[in-house]
Amino acid sequence: MACQAAGEEPPRPCCNGYSELPSAEVRRALAQYRPEKRSREAAAEGGELPALEDAYLSILEGLGENPARQGLRLTPRRAAKAMQFLTKGYQETIEDILNDAVFDEDHDEMVIVKDIDMFSLCEHHLVPFFGKVVIHLRKYFLLLFFPRIVEIFSRRLQVQERLTRQIALAITEALKPAGVAVIIEASHMCMVMRGVQKMNSRTITSTMLGVLREDPKTREEFLTLIKN
Repeated sequence: MACQAAGEEPPRPCCNGYSELPSAEVRRALAQYRPEKRSREAAAEGGELPALEDAYLSILEGLGENPARQGLRLTPRRAAKAMQFLTKGYQETIEDILNDAVFDEDHDEMVIVKDIDMFSLCEHHLVPFFGKVVIHLRKYFLLLFFPRIVEIFSRRLQVQERLTRQIALAITEALKPAGVAVIIEASHMCMVMRGVQKMNSRTITSTMLGVLREDPKTREEFLTLIKN
């Protein structure tokens, strides 16, 4: 049996059956699969995310995995790019998508768009929650604006209550309609995969502003329409 040098960290068993290399050796082994680190700005421009990659590498090590094995060699980079996409809303603003989305039409009736797909990450556990969004307002505009504004705020670390209100406030500030209503119904993986583990649970949140909040008749009309 080979002798272990003094002070050398011994290999530890890994949960997947592979021998886990000492941390320093793992990082050296992975270096050949990762580009040389550059400044944060240059790395971002080149599609590299060294800080996030290092963080995911540390997570794998903390789980007792061997990041140098074939199936995991590129996982830190893949996970970093996935997280960048899932949180891309931090880099976007309403002004980026508004452009010519508002039209000067003689229309003062309800505009409702239902079943807008929404995907986000719970800021408490960094696991997904997803569902459908309903948006109503009294102003005519390009309908593509609806899902794009949902995308901006959902592609961030969120809680559903704040997401609902952010969408409503952003629409109010950008378009200044007489009233806005936003309703989100979502399933939270932190309740499905862990915790209470209730597969069919749904969470519904709503925010109503302007005439939708102040006028019971208008609010009732809206709620009746979305039920039908």
